[in-house]
Amino acid sequence: MLRFAPSPTGDMHIGNLRVAIVNYLISQQRNASFLVRINDTDKAHNIEGKDTEIMQILEKFALIHESVFHQSEHLHMHQIMAIKLLEQDKAFVCTCTEAEVEADKEKAKANNVDYHYSGKCENKDKAQHLKLKESGTPFVLRLKKPVDDICYHDLIQGNVCTIPDVVDAFIILQSDNTPTDNFASACDDMLSGISMLIQEDDKCLETARQIHIKEQLGFDAEVAYAHIPVILNTSGNAMSEHDDVSYVKWFFEQGYIPDAIINYLLLLGNQQVSQEIFTLPQAIEWFKLEDISDVAVAFDIDKIRFINREHLKRMDDKVLSSLFGFADAQVGQLVKLYLEEASTINELALKIRPIFAPKVFEGKWKEEMKTLQKIITDAPMINDFNEFKSYIIKESGLNEESLTKPLRCLLTGAEHGPELSNIYPLIKSYLLEIAS
Repeated sequence: MLRFAPSPTGDMHIGNLRVAIVNYLISQQRNASFLVRINDTDKAHNIEGKDTEIMQILEKFALIHESVFHQSEHLHMHQIMAIKLLEQDKAFVCTCTEAEVEADKEKAKANNVDYHYSGKCENKDKAQHLKLKESGTPFVLRLKKPVDDICYHDLIQGNVCTIPDVVDAFIILQSDNTPTDNFASACDDMLSGISMLIQEDDKCLETARQIHIKEQLGFDAEVAYAHIPVILNTSGNAMSEHDDVSYVKWFFEQGYIPDAIINYLLLLGNQQVSQEIFTLPQAIEWFKLEDISDVAVAFDIDKIRFINREHLKRMDDKVLSSLFGFADAQVGQLVKLYLEEASTINELALKIRPIFAPKVFEGKWKEEMKTLQKIITDAPMINDFNEFKSYIIKESGLNEESLTKPLRCLLTGAEHGPELSNIYPLIKSYLLEIAS
């Protein structure tokens, strides 16, 4: 069982999508179930409707899931498991205030050392739990720091060990009696029988803590781990909210298609690729987690533009035409003529829409365009472009040199572009509309 566990606290990040794609792909290879869990424990930052948006994005990429649930549905079970750890002296009540914790963090920062919990409440008797609840005194539950290093084998990172001081005595149940994300995630992975965890490598500390949680709860089932290096921006830093290209919605807004985005994300850091341009079903045949480099790779806009263009070239002509409001294979072929100078749906739209839009008769060629419009309106259907051009020259009195520019402007709405001899056969059935 594999899972994708996004939080509905903002727009989906491109790194999260990459994790979702890889989880789905591996589930297909292993004939394993793939579920989606909405990690909505952070109530203060959840955004209404983002869970629906997440599911719509997964649908656009055809990442079919077996089941979906919200983490908040398991609140009662999370609380029971936290109390169980308290009763077994594996967790403890902590009454340290936020101000005290912040002061300790500032002190650690001033001394240029990492913050660790002070241990002030670690020896409090668990019997104080009920007394504190009755008195209304704010408190949290912390899991006791591990005695030994937390170690596991990672399919990408190799052997990973985290020392007890880094794992620390961390909060599992907050003062409002809700679980932290780490605790809820560990519990839900246990309850769902997750046998493989694939996520970005900035989650390594979270993984160590969740292994500690599961061990303390008595979970001993074998779990495989793979931490994919985060995607870097052009400055060499992990992508953030300041990078437009870090969000999936940006790619849709710019006119990138799902197949191309999947292709690019699966290429990132992959050291053994059987082909450069592929679809997700094709990748299922050869993709291996072990082939992903453990070194982060910077996002390359030129590369994804190239890949998007290649996928558009391979798209079914009629399907491609539908992206521009048609159901005509010839319009799809027309669109492909412009792929030498455009790479996205948006850029292509700037070329295709003027062809079918009403023409503006102004500028240097306006009189010639008006003449050509009248001739075309009255002309019979001519299939061959050279015959069409000869007819226009004969009827207009224009020579070939003076005909080219105004005819191109009338037929395409632009002075430059692919050869008219290639365009004409694909637009001749729309000629009266185009020349209007």
